[in-house]
Amino acid sequence: MGMNVGGDKGGVFVEMNVVPLIDILLVLLVIFMIIPHQQKGLDASLPQPATTPTPAPPEDVVIVVQVLSSGELRINQDPVSWDELGNRLDAIFKRRATKVAFIRGEALVEFSQVARVVDVLHGSGIGVGLLTPGLEQSR
Repeated sequence: MGMNVGGDKGGVFVEMNVVPLIDILLVLLVIFMIIPHQQKGLDASLPQPATTPTPAPPEDVVIVVQVLSSGELRINQDPVSWDELGNRLDAIFKRRATKVAFIRGEALVEFSQVARVVDVLHGSGIGVGLLTPGLEQSR
């Protein structure tokens, strides 16, 4: 800081020396201009949009495995054999969030056949619910 005493006006005149402040400012400006050029980040791959949209399976459709008295099986009225029951259930529940299927047996079905369906469902990791005539009448 400089100070003039006396002079034309006869008062005290104070003047700040800003040269060192400008020097510091220029050095900081050069530093902050150089620093971003030396930084290198990590390479990142952005996800690409899907080329074909895949239709979502309907979640609101309840899967019912029917065991008929003749020994036949049906999944939602579609006939299926005992050999392909596990594969069809795996294909149905592959993209579903809730994995629950219901079993409906006719009145004259042997319990061993229903137990066999329950075993296939448990083997596929699917929850089991049983439909009884009382439940169907209350719907």
